[in-house]
Amino acid sequence: MKLIVTGGAGFIGSNFVLYWLKKYPQDQIVNVDKLTYAGNLENLKSIEGNSNYSFEHADICDREKMNELMKGVDTVVHFAAESHVDRSILDPAPFIKTNVEGTGVLLNAALQNKVKRFHHVSTDEVFGALPLNTTEKFNDKTPYNPRSPYSASKAGSDFLVRAYAETYGLPMTISNCSNNYGPYQFPEKLIPLAITNLLEGKKVPVYGDGLYVRDWLYVEDHCEAIDVILQKGKVGETYLIGGLTEDIPNIEVIKKILKIMGKDEEMMETVKDRPGHDRRYAIDWSRMKQEFGWQPKYSFDEYLNKTIEWYKDNQEWWQKIKYRSEFNPQPKTHHP
Repeated sequence: MKLIVTGGAGFIGSNFVLYWLKKYPQDQIVNVDKLTYAGNLENLKSIEGNSNYSFEHADICDREKMNELMKGVDTVVHFAAESHVDRSILDPAPFIKTNVEGTGVLLNAALQNKVKRFHHVSTDEVFGALPLNTTEKFNDKTPYNPRSPYSASKAGSDFLVRAYAETYGLPMTISNCSNNYGPYQFPEKLIPLAITNLLEGKKVPVYGDGLYVRDWLYVEDHCEAIDVILQKGKVGETYLIGGLTEDIPNIEVIKKILKIMGKDEEMMETVKDRPGHDRRYAIDWSRMKQEFGWQPKYSFDEYLNKTIEWYKDNQEWWQKIKYRSEFNPQPKTHHP
């Protein structure tokens, strides 16, 4: 089988490429990535010489190039996206272009080249926010209610994928996942930012009261879930992928990291809250278990430990990239 993986030099995409070639060494993967600030080919150094792997430095908005690359491809796994909410608030334009227009270009190319499966990787943020102190969870019937330019652009791409299925019969599936963590995550996101700040002797920023709840999914569990959907999922369906956490506020995640790394809570500092900050996300992944027998296998506490160890052991990797973009991942501090 021949696959195109878009955004395969990013955090989740590179983990997926490594996962897939290890499990299916006979398959061919073409990794298409624009190499923005978050793309890093060092993530894939271990497979550089693999004859079944190739890299294409290209923009998914390039119609001619995407059409050319899609020839003879069986499956597209579409990760490529601008994904950092804070960046989308500062400048929504790249999010609309890449996430909406880029997805449209890929869908056209997939349709023209009769791709057998187009799998679109999306986010739980398209559903909006859930109230704190409830047992509500997102499922595949939850209405969309995006609340940031990022989540709105991902919602737009989800609707485009569904429209191509309805209008043109494109064989697609969609997965909406919760917050991922693990190796190779760009250190602007909460967990690697906290870890790398502490390794640098810097404080960890906490937005507002810190009581924002996220569902945490270890990246390898996510890769395996996509694999299951590609093998067993029903064309035209949407599946939700979540982790093993139960309503852990961000401030508690940071406290866990501080404890593991032997740091005091004085290493946290309150910063000005993000505009329109969603209070709580929670994923109901029971359908994945009922239909396919899939469930996440990596416990949060154990794999948070392993993630911290990875960042400790790979300081050269993150030190090269943490401050290389024009966006400083440290929010402006707020002094009460």
